[in-house]
Amino acid sequence: MNINATLFLQAVVFAILVWFTMKFVWPPISKALDERVQKIADGLAAADKAKAELSLANKRVEAELASSRNETASRLADAERRAQTIIEEAKQRATEEAARIVAAAKAEAEQQSVKAREVLREQVAALAVKGAEQILRKEVNSGVHADLLSRLKTEL
Repeated sequence: MNINATLFLQAVVFAILVWFTMKFVWPPISKALDERVQKIADGLAAADKAKAELSLANKRVEAELASSRNETASRLADAERRAQTIIEEAKQRATEEAARIVAAAKAEAEQQSVKAREVLREQVAALAVKGAEQILRKEVNSGVHADLLSRLKTEL
């Protein structure tokens, strides 16, 4: 065999091998590589999307936490204001009740004073009658002199 024929034959076999590889072997490999590249790109995109969603979720959580803190603070402030209002109302009611009790006690004391005066007037009238009876040494009829006794009572 001639070296040129061998070289030529090897070149033809190599060309057929290249053509066969390009026609039947390379497309599935290229397709598999393209699919792999696409899967990696999709995975990276999904990771970026998940990272963005996580960041957004963290921001929403922080916003909700801040909102709940503010709401809690405002509710506490409202509760304190209500407690102060209730305390003030209770103090006011207690003051009014104390004033009412004092006024009732004063009125009752005044009534008792008036009753005591009436009793004292009756006793003084009775003593005056007894004194007058002893002075006159005769019996005084209280039924007959009721008008006189009532006038004496009002004068005292």
